[in-house]
Amino acid sequence: MDEVINVGLIGYGMSGQIFHAPIINSVSGFKLVKVVERHSEKSKERCPWVEIVRDTDEIFNDKNIELVVVAVPNKLHLELAQKALDSGKHVIVEKPFTITSDEAQKLIDLAQKQDRILSVYQNRRFDGDFKTVKKVINSNILGRLVEYEAHYDRYKNILRPSAWKESDELGMGILYDLGSHLIDQAQVLFGLPKSIIADTRVQRDLGRNVDSFEIIMDYDKLKTTLKAGMVVREPSPHYIVHGTSGSFIKYGTDPQEEALQRGLSPVNSMDWGIEPESQWGLLNTNISGIHFKGKIETCRGDYTVYYENIYNAIVKGEELLVKPEEGRNTIRIIELAMQSVKEKRMVEFTL
Repeated sequence: MDEVINVGLIGYGMSGQIFHAPIINSVSGFKLVKVVERHSEKSKERCPWVEIVRDTDEIFNDKNIELVVVAVPNKLHLELAQKALDSGKHVIVEKPFTITSDEAQKLIDLAQKQDRILSVYQNRRFDGDFKTVKKVINSNILGRLVEYEAHYDRYKNILRPSAWKESDELGMGILYDLGSHLIDQAQVLFGLPKSIIADTRVQRDLGRNVDSFEIIMDYDKLKTTLKAGMVVREPSPHYIVHGTSGSFIKYGTDPQEEALQRGLSPVNSMDWGIEPESQWGLLNTNISGIHFKGKIETCRGDYTVYYENIYNAIVKGEELLVKPEEGRNTIRIIELAMQSVKEKRMVEFTL
């Protein structure tokens, strides 16, 4: 029988409710035992066995809890992750990791001192469409890559004044939110860039923080473009990849988020993470004189892989799939993108 690891979840907003609790409950070996909710008891609706607490100290001081998941507004990530590590817990921090790369390094140093697991929740690495893009790139069927472009398009032209993500504080806005996913995926595929140039804008009426960005990262002969906006009514392709021998174009997004919003999970859905054929990507390539143009089946997405790796890292010493250093590098790229905008120039990547 698997060793049981008790989990404390801090925060039950969209992230805690949609992306963490259902996946934790789907992974053998984890037991969600306490949830911090300040003003409600929503977690009882889907997890009737959990204990709801109002104070984070009730998680930090519980010796039976080994893993703490921090799923709260960005400005609280450093403080709560520090307290969790100081109390001897393993820690998962919702993306973005921290507000600054210096804060990220503080957490990395503390986790090493405490000999605890520390990771950033980058679930989009386990989207089926990204896994497919990675598979196509690694197969070399496009030849030498020359251009990679990834989008997260949204159409939310009306501000939500009460939403903390809409505030004008540092660490808010789409660059930290969706940008964290796009930058992390580029890191997975290509490593760290040589230089960065960026454009950020506030496009919505009465907007107070960045709601549109374009980041171009240079990898010598490869140009990588990352884009996201909140007033894109007709979405662009999610991924566009061009190589010397062919192209791969992919529309649509992974179905797991929508399924989680409907209350489904990997344990009660037979077709979990499977994308319909209508959304498969188009490959057009010519390898060794053989031309192919047609759809490529999308890989199955599965967010449980992330939490299964966390469990195995804690219990068996398995290497982390999402390392905290990668989370720090993502924040550093965001900082350099903001520097590029401020100085209106390309900047070299430096830690």
